[in-house]
Amino acid sequence: MPVRIKEKVRSQGSVTPPLDTETDIINLADQSDDYIIEGQIDLSNMASGDKVTIKVYIAVDGTNQRLSDQITFSGAQTIPVVRIMAHTIPYNGKFRVTITQTEGTSRSFPYTFIYQIMETI
Repeated sequence: MPVRIKEKVRSQGSVTPPLDTETDIINLADQSDDYIIEGQIDLSNMASGDKVTIKVYIAVDGTNQRLSDQITFSGAQTIPVVRIMAHTIPYNGKFRVTITQTEGTSRSFPYTFIYQIMETI
């Protein structure tokens, strides 16, 4: 069966997580069909003494979000843009990306995600 993109959705903004609080960057509920999502998070505001962790969750069973990926960054970043690679997610995959700042001064982190909802033609 041929598949095409039915809809494109852009999520763009900035998040300032309180220290030691896991904060959603994007948290998707069920979609109308399977989808592809990717995005970027800008860590250029980080400075010496800062530490953040980015986590990606997916509900493989359609119900329970489970950790899929995790990476921690410390100090000022020489390559500040973190790319969340494209994921193909089932309609009920409940894709979620969070950020937690555990050390330093609370910072703001810009982000952008694009997801494309598929359909069968």
